[in-house]
Amino acid sequence: MRFTLLLAISTLCASAGVQAGSPARASKEEFLRAFVAAAIERTHHVVRYDPAYVRIPYPGGDVPADTGVCTDEVVRAYRAVGIDLQKEVHEDMLRAPSGYPRKWKWFLTHPDSNIDHRRVPNLMAFFERHGETLPITARAADYHPGDMVTWDLGGNVPHIGIVVDREGRDGRYMIVHNIGRGPQVEDVLFHWKITGHYRYYGPSH
Repeated sequence: MRFTLLLAISTLCASAGVQAGSPARASKEEFLRAFVAAAIERTHHVVRYDPAYVRIPYPGGDVPADTGVCTDEVVRAYRAVGIDLQKEVHEDMLRAPSGYPRKWKWFLTHPDSNIDHRRVPNLMAFFERHGETLPITARAADYHPGDMVTWDLGGNVPHIGIVVDREGRDGRYMIVHNIGRGPQVEDVLFHWKITGHYRYYGPSH
């Protein structure tokens, strides 16, 4: 099963002309299909939820493959289709630090490529700046495969997941996310207060 999914991702990426850093010549629809396939493939990995600060290489760095949090699944899915959010977020924070939140307890006095891309508020700011900010609604039909959704789990605890093309019992598209049990695909779109709705195709350059 895992080999089949990996082959599907590779085929989609090749047909879409995905290159490092940008889905160059690919149509947006082809890119989103490849991204969704990459997100679903993540559900075949065993990942222990671990929010610890870890020093990682830059660019292309990652925490140990068997650990991670919700943001790491977004980063890994994008990296599978040639987009390095570690690099993109870090460079954008260097260019425009005022565009990123300072109220969060984990905000440092300067950008840190080890951790900045692993924080939900930073990804929200990045997608608002460089992606499409989509409406937050109570209509399931407004959320499409390849979209990112962020939530407040309560007490200002943020969370992020990826809408994929699998449907739940009520016909809603399901979410790939890691909320503590490793990457899962679940029907949780409206389980928490939605705080953000985005679509991102990669850097335009």
